[in-house]
Amino acid sequence: MIFVVNLYTMKKRVVELFAGVGGFRVGLNNITKFDKNGKAIENGDFKFVWANQWEPATITQHAFDCYNLRFPDKNNSNVDISKVDKKKIPDHDLLVGGFPCQDYSVAHTLSKAHGIEGKKGVLWWQINEILQIKRPPFVLLENVDRLAKSPAKQRGRDFGIMLRCLTDLGYACEWRIINAGEYGHPQRRRRIFIFAFHKSTNYYKSLAKLKPENIIQSKGIFAKQFKIKPIGKIKEINLIKGYKDLVAVSNRFKTTDFEKAGYMLNGIVYTTRVEPLKVEFIPLKDIVISTGVDKSYFLNAKQKAKYKYLRGKKRPERHKPDGTVYYYSEGAMSPYDYLDLPGRTMLTSEGTTNRSTHIIMDSKKKALRLLTPVECERLNQFPDNWTNTGMPEKRRYFMMGNALVCGIIKKLGKIIKTIN
Repeated sequence: MIFVVNLYTMKKRVVELFAGVGGFRVGLNNITKFDKNGKAIENGDFKFVWANQWEPATITQHAFDCYNLRFPDKNNSNVDISKVDKKKIPDHDLLVGGFPCQDYSVAHTLSKAHGIEGKKGVLWWQINEILQIKRPPFVLLENVDRLAKSPAKQRGRDFGIMLRCLTDLGYACEWRIINAGEYGHPQRRRRIFIFAFHKSTNYYKSLAKLKPENIIQSKGIFAKQFKIKPIGKIKEINLIKGYKDLVAVSNRFKTTDFEKAGYMLNGIVYTTRVEPLKVEFIPLKDIVISTGVDKSYFLNAKQKAKYKYLRGKKRPERHKPDGTVYYYSEGAMSPYDYLDLPGRTMLTSEGTTNRSTHIIMDSKKKALRLLTPVECERLNQFPDNWTNTGMPEKRRYFMMGNALVCGIIKKLGKIIKTIN
């Protein structure tokens, strides 16, 4: 008897790096709640076979503890990723992760051999090592949008290094800088998403036959889920010609041409400016708690005065290390965040006495207050009380400032589950 396997209905095996509190998993598996024991109820088509979360700056691993409660599994790793034997990571179909924007520069090894060495502690090289060893068919990564222009002294170099790494390993990729608030989500969070696919996949072979403009505008993974207006002129960037290896890219590559959307095949990058076809957004008023907010979140007179100063126009005097005086200017912000707009980008400082912290006018009490941790979870489209796992409240805010908008990943997952 012959058994026919339908690759389109099989659950894709996923490895999640820098997992945090599980944003990729929440999005991919359409998680909206957890059971009485705290375990997430997964409704999607992705089987997570290994996850790594390790925070070097803290003794108590709050993010991992949250992840492990929601997704209890012996394959959850709480070890420095640089110390993990990559060969022991389970085989997988999709590698996902949101990683820091760091200095990705490289150099030849000191032994004068042809080996290449990246900066220690830079997490991109851990991803690159996994790709070298495991060669997953698909990769989905998230980063801050400034990655495309970093570092300031050599614009575009870091993203160029990443793209060259991918092409050297046999991957093509698409990317898009997405403002979640423009596509029906409750936060104006702008991030770059990178989707890489190996040349052994049918998806690679099908896209390789198409024109780059068709991929960017209509046929690629981002175009299908995040519609754009007709694109302008496409710029081409060659990451192979004139660069014999990754070190040459690191030393000499520089461009400001990486735009909001792009596609790379065989080391040739095609990139262009795009404008979103905006959809109806979710305003803050739709996610805020209407009643029962604890009085501790409401501002007292002292706090009101402090936030008025922080959000106001100012030009304070500062001093350089050598004593030179200079003035740092900040423009005025609105006194509080408008409820008829999506939230601003949430930072890890959310909830602290900081200019970036959200302040809203409570619709019931007509008084200024902070967002609650649950409201911050809603900004990122996590289930309510996702981070209510025993961690301090300030860490709950921190986790959401570090997280991604799960709804973006949910939309991408709908396409990824159908390709092979």
